[in-house]
Amino acid sequence: MLLYRDTWDPFQLNPVGSEKEKKQTCFEVTQHIIAVVVGLLVLTSAVISKGSLLALITLCSPKSLRNSTDRQFYTLLLMCALVTPNLLVFLKCLWKCAFKSYVAPNMKTLGIISTIEILVALGTSVLVLIVMPQFDVFTNLFIAGGVCIVTSILQIVFRLQHQRWMIIFPICSLILVLTGYSLLASDYYVRITSHISNHKENSYMYVGVAVLSSLLISLNWWENCLQASNKIQDMLSELDGFREFAFMVTSLMRIAITVIVYFLYYGLDGSIKWSDFKEIKEDALTIGLGVFFLQAFCSAACHWFGVVACKIHAVRMSFALPVICTGPVTLFLGLLLFMTQASNLHTTSPAAYHFIRSGTNNTINYTTIENPFLDFCSSLASLKDKNTTPVVLLEITNSICRTSLSSHYAVWPFSMLALEGACMWLGLITCTYYVWSMKVPRIERTAQLFVRRLYESAFIDLSLLLNTKMKVKDPDSFEDVQNCVIYLCATMWHETYDEMLKILTSMFRLDRYRGDPKEEHKDYFDFECHIYVDDAFEIDKQTEKKYVNSYVKDLVNVVMEVYRVFTNKEPDEVSIIETPYGGRLIFVLPEGNMLYVHLKDKSLIRNKKRWSQIMYMYYLLGWKGYIVKNPQKITRQFNPCRASLVSLDAETFVLPAHDNDSKRKHISDENVYILALDGDTDFHPSAVILLVDRLRMYGNVGAACGRIHPTGMGPMVWYQKFEYAVGHWLQKTAEHVFGCVLCSPGCFSLFRGSALMDDNVLKRYTTKSTKASEYVQYDQGEDRWLCTLLLQQGWRVEYNAASDAYTNSPQEFKEFYNQRRRWGPSTLANTLDLLHSGKETVKRNASISMLYIFYQIFTVASSILGPASVTLMVAGAFQFVFGIPGTLSIIIAVIPPLVYMIICFLANANFQITIASILSVFYAFLMTASFFSIIGDMIKEGTFITPTGIFLVSMTVMYLVTAILHPQEFGMIVYGLMYFICIPSGYLLLTIYSLVNMNNVTWGTRESNKDKEEKKHVGVLCNRNCKLCCWDVSVQVTQETENLVLQQIQQAVNPNTSADAPEVEMTAQDTQEGLKPSQTNRQTMESKRVAPQRPIGDKKHVAVYEETDSESQNSDSDMSTEKKIVMSDDDDDDNYANDQDEEEKKIVPENDWVEPVKKEFLKKLTFANLKRNLQEQIRYTLRNKNQEDVCEELVQMLTDTLNEELTDKVGPETVLSESQLEELQDVLNESARRILKTNRANRLEPRVKRAIERTLVAPQVETLTEDETDFWNKLLERYLKPISDPQSHKEEVEKELKSLRNKAVFLYFIVNVLWIVATFFLQAIGNDVISIKIPKYFPNGTLSDEPLRVEPLSLMFLLSFAILLVVQFLAMLYHRVYTLIHVLAYRSTEKDYKEKDPEDDAMILENHIENGLIITSDDL
Repeated sequence: MLLYRDTWDPFQLNPVGSEKEKKQTCFEVTQHIIAVVVGLLVLTSAVISKGSLLALITLCSPKSLRNSTDRQFYTLLLMCALVTPNLLVFLKCLWKCAFKSYVAPNMKTLGIISTIEILVALGTSVLVLIVMPQFDVFTNLFIAGGVCIVTSILQIVFRLQHQRWMIIFPICSLILVLTGYSLLASDYYVRITSHISNHKENSYMYVGVAVLSSLLISLNWWENCLQASNKIQDMLSELDGFREFAFMVTSLMRIAITVIVYFLYYGLDGSIKWSDFKEIKEDALTIGLGVFFLQAFCSAACHWFGVVACKIHAVRMSFALPVICTGPVTLFLGLLLFMTQASNLHTTSPAAYHFIRSGTNNTINYTTIENPFLDFCSSLASLKDKNTTPVVLLEITNSICRTSLSSHYAVWPFSMLALEGACMWLGLITCTYYVWSMKVPRIERTAQLFVRRLYESAFIDLSLLLNTKMKVKDPDSFEDVQNCVIYLCATMWHETYDEMLKILTSMFRLDRYRGDPKEEHKDYFDFECHIYVDDAFEIDKQTEKKYVNSYVKDLVNVVMEVYRVFTNKEPDEVSIIETPYGGRLIFVLPEGNMLYVHLKDKSLIRNKKRWSQIMYMYYLLGWKGYIVKNPQKITRQFNPCRASLVSLDAETFVLPAHDNDSKRKHISDENVYILALDGDTDFHPSAVILLVDRLRMYGNVGAACGRIHPTGMGPMVWYQKFEYAVGHWLQKTAEHVFGCVLCSPGCFSLFRGSALMDDNVLKRYTTKSTKASEYVQYDQGEDRWLCTLLLQQGWRVEYNAASDAYTNSPQEFKEFYNQRRRWGPSTLANTLDLLHSGKETVKRNASISMLYIFYQIFTVASSILGPASVTLMVAGAFQFVFGIPGTLSIIIAVIPPLVYMIICFLANANFQITIASILSVFYAFLMTASFFSIIGDMIKEGTFITPTGIFLVSMTVMYLVTAILHPQEFGMIVYGLMYFICIPSGYLLLTIYSLVNMNNVTWGTRESNKDKEEKKHVGVLCNRNCKLCCWDVSVQVTQETENLVLQQIQQAVNPNTSADAPEVEMTAQDTQEGLKPSQTNRQTMESKRVAPQRPIGDKKHVAVYEETDSESQNSDSDMSTEKKIVMSDDDDDDNYANDQDEEEKKIVPENDWVEPVKKEFLKKLTFANLKRNLQEQIRYTLRNKNQEDVCEELVQMLTDTLNEELTDKVGPETVLSESQLEELQDVLNESARRILKTNRANRLEPRVKRAIERTLVAPQVETLTEDETDFWNKLLERYLKPISDPQSHKEEVEKELKSLRNKAVFLYFIVNVLWIVATFFLQAIGNDVISIKIPKYFPNGTLSDEPLRVEPLSLMFLLSFAILLVVQFLAMLYHRVYTLIHVLAYRSTEKDYKEKDPEDDAMILENHIENGLIITSDDL
């Protein structure tokens, strides 16, 4: 440790990752590139969708050049294009209703929704199937803009604008749309009166029907305006409950309406001739299906990419701009195609233009006028039967010729059509103006971005804009983003110094991310850090007093070291508290957040991780949740010294611990999170925020875990790195996508407070193991059991691949095997428990379906058959490498596992692991040889199309592609070979070891031999061995023997004295000696808060006192040191002043372990440390005041003053006394006052005095309040009392564990033996009798004469395993896309480190109990 750097040791240990987080440029560039790509994809897919629909409408038009058979076919495809999105919605909603959740609908609400949907479907089908085929392509492109008319009207009626002047947008939209309809009618009037070809009087009817249909279609987005206006909220909230069922029903209705309209219009007039479908030509079939599938795919793609654009916070550039430009770009590309390709249409120009006047039968000839389009358009009919002509281009050109461009009077009426398009387009822009200013939270559900899940394939661009919610959460608004409280809870069990350094550095990083006043951030959360140290105390062998052990000492040193790294000074405020469970250390982190270190005494409270979790869950969720809801129950605090530490600079709050509690008063349990950590976890703030996003946005998520990276060196770590990578890449993603993650590891997982507090979760988690199965399920894998309880209660557990955390993994073979010996049986037990309650879980948990239960059954069966599969793989290796026949290779492969299983039953654990390590090396060599033999066999055969070759190549390709999709973890693929050669060890030997040792329920890792050695010698005063002739004499004198002799001597000298008197007298004397004068002298600097003591005369209290004494005689620790001595006046006055005077006379009793810890923290008051602390404290206090010159002058002058006062008076490593600190504080205050007065900066004097006071404050020794002490006593008594089972119970449990072990081994043995025996007999019978013949191909594509013969059983297993991997691979692809979306969204809202406005001189203190009280600088 580096304690005195200002003398001869100026060096420090700077942990990796302690530097300030910065935005990475590559991520910013990648984000912009992806935003541009997504925007281009939205625009491209929208243009193709719109263009292909217009082409399909043109092809089926009765005025097209196609024959009736082709038009009939194209019309059917057009109807299918309208039905496709409804069919997709129906399938999605059916899936959710069948396998997720189903809520019975309200029939009235469902009836209203169904009526609206029927009207919308009627309008859509009439407009697209009946009206649009009568119009030209330009009119069809423009007329769709009128579907925003109802939305504009509702915006005007409900006044949904944020500012009053914005009402001009919907008004303009309404005017523009009505103008567009007027121009449409005028245009067709001109066309009819000017006798343009194919225009009759009935065109007016189609125009009217088009307007009415557009009005019906615009009802589609009624909910958007109503939800934004808070109208009929009851019905909308009710609709949200059964929305899936409602969409399932209405999608069927829309399909039915579309089909009915199709058959009524085309079927009644005889246009549909079913026999003609058999006569469709191949080119018409190809064109029609190509256009249809292109339109259906691009519509769905445009909708999905639009959602992605919103979620990555590229609303303007990648969503609004591309969608709004879809119409103009489609028009531009159509005109460009017409102008560039029309010349390729080889037409013949006629001499005259013929038309038939409406209402007459006389053919009139007009001479050609100066209109180049007339001759061109009239000649298109000659191309309809030519195969060389592009059909789509021809029909689009023919449709354009039906506009005013082909007028023989004038071309200027075409400008009305262009003006109509401009009005409709501008009307859409002004109606959806809110999209351009929409702000999306970091992670948002699609249902919160869009009103409807359905998109309209006929109007893909308009439906995206109009479907966007008008009222979306604003991430800049504090009211819209709910605040949350995060409790970081790390459990420690014999961690090393370097491991502690990781977790403390991570906590300090989060403190800097959250609380630095210089920085602004958008993540609304508060947090506290809690560290729970198991087995924190030890008994001194000589004095038999209780002290903190070496692990706690290392932890204290790590805290101080990390504090120096982040601040270059010592901790400012430290408290030491004795608690009923041991002790507590409290630190105020540099930015004001709290760090609590809970020291657990195993003689007072249960140790191990599960009980630590129960401890902090009850404390943080139960006790703290109770006191914030019942503030009147909080005991009054008296701490004059701490009261003086109230910040005067508006940067540190009054008592940060109580400040966080008061904030939680306004936060529901749903927004209280617990981040479970291990004592060696390393993480960054971004990892925490990404997990918080999942719980904050999805209310049904009870827990979320991140990507765990094992750290360390050596072959075992290399194996685990690839194992963890594959497990997260494929298994966890599949669980997340298809159902829920079964295990959220306790090393880095975020739990929702309300989920843990739910019925059958935390309460059942406190169950003490009494049966053999409970020992395996509850204590060997507590994290997995907790997740099982959450899943069974209906909560969802998720996995976030972007949330990275790093933890130490076992580096030794023995430690790795012991760890997996716990995990393996626990995993199997919890999975079987979940499968056993599968039906009930499916009913409660909306994220778990029966298909997911079947998936888990398949994975469990695969894991049970793992040993047999590996054995057969080893047999194949023997066959490949040594050329041994199949049956003999199976026999040879079975022998080592059988022998090892026998050894595991007979030998001890260490010998078992030794044999396993030897066999693992042997198997590794065999697998390496097998790997190269398979490659050699493929080269020899001249093809890799063999079962083994296909499996090896496909596995390699799949893992390589998976690694490429995880670019930051691509290096893990290097460890794949290590994983491959260790498969027999990990899936065969380890399984046998875990099953046979299932009866061993010890932890197995981080065990300390020091405790065992100390137990052997505890209480031994003399231990001598003597050899005399043939006798070996051992003489041992223990503490109990000495006490017994002393008691006998005392009774012999003074028979009237009881045996207990000397002990009580000695105890009191020792306690009085423990109170040194220096402690009394420093009383004014220490805390004077003392837990209320019971009166000495209280008989009940005395009884408890004596009982404690009697118990302490039989314990290893000296419990007498924990007794409290109260020195108070005899007068019992209720007056507040008298109570306060009495408080000042009380002495905080100190246990034996307190003084050494306190001395460690007092080193901050040495001469050498005071200089550095004072300098850094002044700079930190004045960092935002733009007074750099004054600050440096203060630092220099105060340092000189300090040197003058202490040089030659104290040594550099001498701790200053109380009197010296008081004198020094007065001198420094006076010096600072003069400097500030000289520089006319008197307003900074309170801040500087505060900095000086914080520099000179001593660590506080405090006691718990009476209420909290009572809570801990009751919690210990009810749930956490140390377990002391009788020997008979232990023996019974041991028998049950062995019986359970035998049953599990027998089950595994029988199932795997049956599999091996079946394969053996198939091998013995021969491939000629029972085999599946597979054609064999060589690399050049030629077919071999001899086919491949594969056993049916092996092929079935291989195919099953391949299907499982393919399913997991597809789930991984899906999960990677949404992980990328989340990461991009986080990067776009990542914290920017900016300077705050320095104008914060108004010193305001807030009383969180009475928010109405504000103290200003004038009051001070």
